[in-house]
Amino acid sequence: MNAHRIIPALSGTGVTAGADVHANLTAASLTTHALRRGEGRLSADGAFIAVTGQHTGRSVQDKFVADDPEVTKEIWWGKVNQKLDPAKFDAFTARVRTYLGSQSELFTQDLYAGADPAHRIKVRLVTPNAWHAMFARNMFIRPPQEELAGFEPDYVILHAPEMDANPETDGGRAGSTTLIGLSFAKKLICIAGTSYAGEIKKSIFTVMNWLLPARGVLPMHCSANVGKAGDTALFFGLSGTGKTTLSSDPERALIGDDEHGWSDHGVFNFEGGCYAKVIKLSQEAEPQIWNASHRFGAVLENVVADERGHLDLEDNSLTENTRSCYPIEFIPNTVPGGMAGLPKNVVMLTADAFGVLPPISKLAPAQAMYHFLSGYTARVAGTEKGLGKEPQATFSTCFGAPFLPRHPEVYGKMLESLIARDGAQVWLVNTGWTGGAYGTGKRMSIQHTRALLRAALDGSLAKVEFVQEPFFGLSIPKSVPGIPAEVLNPRESWADKAAYDRTARDLQARFEKNFETFAGAVSDAVKAAAIRAAA
Repeated sequence: MNAHRIIPALSGTGVTAGADVHANLTAASLTTHALRRGEGRLSADGAFIAVTGQHTGRSVQDKFVADDPEVTKEIWWGKVNQKLDPAKFDAFTARVRTYLGSQSELFTQDLYAGADPAHRIKVRLVTPNAWHAMFARNMFIRPPQEELAGFEPDYVILHAPEMDANPETDGGRAGSTTLIGLSFAKKLICIAGTSYAGEIKKSIFTVMNWLLPARGVLPMHCSANVGKAGDTALFFGLSGTGKTTLSSDPERALIGDDEHGWSDHGVFNFEGGCYAKVIKLSQEAEPQIWNASHRFGAVLENVVADERGHLDLEDNSLTENTRSCYPIEFIPNTVPGGMAGLPKNVVMLTADAFGVLPPISKLAPAQAMYHFLSGYTARVAGTEKGLGKEPQATFSTCFGAPFLPRHPEVYGKMLESLIARDGAQVWLVNTGWTGGAYGTGKRMSIQHTRALLRAALDGSLAKVEFVQEPFFGLSIPKSVPGIPAEVLNPRESWADKAAYDRTARDLQARFEKNFETFAGAVSDAVKAAAIRAAA
């Protein structure tokens, strides 16, 4: 073995290596290495299948932010951003660098986050696994070959999935061998003790959420697409609410499926790929995602296949959070360059496990702010480590609390200003349950959801009569061609109307309690629009 040395592919990372460093390999080369190294196998269609072990979702309790003096006053400290002593972060970083330097092989990828050149950052990933490098290559924006020669990273990700963190020396959560540590001052992310690739993706989203507000750009946990008339639409929502599915519409061009910025000039994608949840994925209902997941170059996490490599997308024996990661160009109708104009429509998605919210409602500006800061949905088992089998009602402010390093009011006020400036119409869409709560009712028909969304985005829904439902103050369409009346008014879909009323009042109370967390930072108009429990 050669002596440890600094090589160009590791410049700016602090890692020295005495073995092979594979820099910026293609998907084909990375697949070859991953198979050689026994990191996974191929599906019958050529997609790479990896199993991530005990971590099949994000480990939110193990995410820590270095309490650097330069940034401490600006960070929203608490359960989302847990403090890590800078000295502990340095010790952790040193251990990760030593670990990576001792590996027989390393894989690096130099990538962009942010399609808009004015607001992008350069990211360098160092990992011992070829499949994780392929995941990052799929997920982020791949620079042209001529831009790689002089590439110097703005942020570095040191990825050590098989290295156990030590809470005593590294900081982190007592009893846990997983640690995701981030330092904004040092522009460094270290990930140890988890093979779930989503940690790579979301760590950079957190960085963009930190950097862009200071530049006057709103970072958003949303998908985005654009119609033939050039009308941009945003789809906010947490995992499992349908961002990827609903934005991948054959009638509209996809900008991106998960993370975007809203600037003075328009909307731009942070990423160069998609990370779709594929449990129970239907070829008929979601053909674009299905096709993208059944081809060479896609990376599948915890998807079950038989001995011949045929995928069983119904099998949740490893996790409900089965995932497919693929380059955005695998979707046939995308926006070249990942940038489009200012949004005309903003859609806030929720998967209401109680089955009492309407499938679509039109929000006034103050209501839009209220629901953005509330971020209500139902967590689906497997999206995060530690959830049980039942979905859990939750509130995640700005539809992305786990990724917000700044206080939510920073993002809320920016959105409020942008909606007012650009005149966007806001819609609340429930992709969850109807006819009863989870376990009694059924999941909302995706055909109905798509039809209602298309009517909202093409302007035809604005022409129908709206009425106000009594529990949440939402304006709902009285009738829409092709949509049953009982679907539009959720109370009518319940056989037991008294049970609906009780369940709606329970959800009212949950909204009211959650409102206490941000009531002091909103305008009087938003306070007036807040949902309150019936007396």
